[in-house]
Amino acid sequence: MEISVIGSSQAKLGMPELGNRELGFINLKDGFRVSNDRVCFGKNIRWKKAGIRFTLRALQSEPVQAEKHSGAGRRSKSDGVRLFVGLPLDAVSKDCNSLNHARAIAAGLKALKLLGVEGVELPVWWGIVEKDAAGKYDWSGYLAIAEMVQKVGLKLHVTLCFHGSTKPNIPLPNWVTRIGESQPNIYFKDRSGQHYKECLSLAVDTLPVLDGKTPIQVYQNFCESFKSSFSSFMGSTITGISMGLGPDGELRYPSHHHLSSDGKTQGVGEFQCYDQNMLSILKQHAEASGNPLWGLGGPHDAPTYDQPPFSGFFMDGASWESPYGDFFLSWYSKQLMAHGDSILSLASSTFGDTGVTVYGKVPLMHSWYGTRSHPSELTAGFYNTAKGDGYEPVAELFARNSCKMILPGMDLSDAYQPNETHSSPELLLAQIMAACKKHGVQVSGQNSSESVVLGGFEQIKKNLGGDNVLDLFTYQRMGAYFFSPDHFPSFTEFVRSLNQLELHSDDLPIAGEEEGTQSMITSQESSVSMQAA
Repeated sequence: MEISVIGSSQAKLGMPELGNRELGFINLKDGFRVSNDRVCFGKNIRWKKAGIRFTLRALQSEPVQAEKHSGAGRRSKSDGVRLFVGLPLDAVSKDCNSLNHARAIAAGLKALKLLGVEGVELPVWWGIVEKDAAGKYDWSGYLAIAEMVQKVGLKLHVTLCFHGSTKPNIPLPNWVTRIGESQPNIYFKDRSGQHYKECLSLAVDTLPVLDGKTPIQVYQNFCESFKSSFSSFMGSTITGISMGLGPDGELRYPSHHHLSSDGKTQGVGEFQCYDQNMLSILKQHAEASGNPLWGLGGPHDAPTYDQPPFSGFFMDGASWESPYGDFFLSWYSKQLMAHGDSILSLASSTFGDTGVTVYGKVPLMHSWYGTRSHPSELTAGFYNTAKGDGYEPVAELFARNSCKMILPGMDLSDAYQPNETHSSPELLLAQIMAACKKHGVQVSGQNSSESVVLGGFEQIKKNLGGDNVLDLFTYQRMGAYFFSPDHFPSFTEFVRSLNQLELHSDDLPIAGEEEGTQSMITSQESSVSMQAA
């Protein structure tokens, strides 16, 4: 089987064409498996036809000259939206000295370059780089990917992940996990006593719980090491850095321990304020306010994870609207904002002289948005209700640290949400973007799921158009499904619609041509096995 990637032109929004170039080809044999560089194409692969040839012919477009525009950090409509694609979460092996899916990624990078995609997003895991001991870093695998990206001519957006993952299984560093075994209060804990072990509790940010250092100090050292190790890429290949702010990298509490990628929840989630350190802070705050009994724990009548908000704390006229409710919800949200401020502040100070832009991700907790109490947002740490805007403080902290905000869920429309959860991703997205506009914070977008949702591409285009002026959009995520015939043709059409690409007549398919000369990669019902969780 041969995969051929042949290019004659590069189309990119807001940039002149880069001229003709040939990007070569790679060969993949049936059942191919390489252990030394962790390339894997699955078990017992059966291709529909031996000797399948995938050809990505050149995409031709007229060069679009970037226009000068005024206003710091603003992007005019003529510049368009910069498009990035996320690399697999497990692109680097757990020992960091080798790459998973190396050849598939290399071919994918070339294909994306030809399509006019500006760059790729790379998750960099704390649990891989600083795996065995505090201050002992191994960047080798990630440096190899940066070199691959640079060689192809793409840009790189790096996400620093200070959390763990279950799919694929990437835990926190081993030395941190060992500390957690004897000191479980470094983790969040819910009302039933269950710990969430995929990130540290924000209550320990300034406590010396990690071998005598605070988590903020450890994150700072990690960022300094990254800056030094990738200095030759900073500001050129690497143009953006996203800071991990909590579960799944988002600024939120783990109110749903297993939140789905599209943000859909049947229940309201639970408050995460029961670890020893959070309770200590709450107690001090309650005593200072003159109401010591309010500091004994979270709301006693709040529902559990999967329950709806139709009884107890979140009902209309119930405790969330009382003086106690305001006390607790204000405190709970302010703790999250302080955590986000600390992380974004250290990132801005560390990377401020490198020429890269710092980003942070805010979740789209859209379930129950149609109720007055907005319970899914409250348990996640956003004091946003029918009585007050909870995203003004979020936008303010991003503006204060000169950071840009990433918002997921731009493929979600209200029309396809379950009626029973009163969900409205469109209204919530509009509310957050309005707060960002008010405070001069530029927004970048992501889709919510790695499988296409109904009307997803059209909804993304809608959100990228109109009065919305976005910095960039990152499409998640490269993998077997991404390049499958069920998805990749739709993605290429989506890219063309963003870039207003026009195929040159010489690049159009010829009827009856024996070998594939399509203007997109097709796989004839075959697939490449690549982890893309």
